[in-house]
Amino acid sequence: MSNERLRAAMAAGGWTYATFAEKTEVDPKSVERWVNQGRVPRRATAMKAAEALGGDVHALWPALRQARAARAVSPELVALYDRRADVPVSRYTDLFAQAREHIDVLVYAAVFLHEAYPRLNDLLRERAAQGCSVRIALGDADSENVRQRGEEERFGHGIESRCRLALMHYRPLVGVPGIEIRTYGTTLYNSLYRADDQLLVNAHIWGANAFAAPVWHLRRNGDGGVFDTYAQSFDAVWATATPVQEE
Repeated sequence: MSNERLRAAMAAGGWTYATFAEKTEVDPKSVERWVNQGRVPRRATAMKAAEALGGDVHALWPALRQARAARAVSPELVALYDRRADVPVSRYTDLFAQAREHIDVLVYAAVFLHEAYPRLNDLLRERAAQGCSVRIALGDADSENVRQRGEEERFGHGIESRCRLALMHYRPLVGVPGIEIRTYGTTLYNSLYRADDQLLVNAHIWGANAFAAPVWHLRRNGDGGVFDTYAQSFDAVWATATPVQEE
């Protein structure tokens, strides 16, 4: 199949096979094949030819219009779980137990942690006593966004009750050095469970309860990656949250 766009562009510029070959530093027979047989030159040569013609290289040779290859897997992705229910509770607690600097939890309630691991508060106290900063952000049961989430997940007012229950679970930690509990009213797009440079992200899906939504396990791999994006999101929500006071 001939390349009529290239033929027209050469004719408009008064180029012959010989003069265009000299300009692009190829054999005249190569130029003839580009025109009459639709051959595609190497990218560097095509760029030089397009510049000489004052045209768009992709208009002259559409085959050179290639999408950038997508990276199949992020180097920060450790594991992907189809549902939160598939993640063993030991995965959360083991990560927390290994933390030395940061434990951050951003949820509306996530009472499953205390229900499945009654020693959670003791574990967080131990980590804080070893110098680990612990920040727990819980949904404000009276906020409009929590109420709306209950409607979207067909959970009704149950989610508000679970937010209050979560606060009851964590309240004994209020005032413990190194631990801070806050409540917030923003939309929760993802629940986050961070332990130093590792992070479990429970993505939320409209109309589905969190236990049925996927979880990805990330490990930080340099600055500016996916891990940092979620960590910055936590900080942004934390800045809007209200500290829980001792009773």
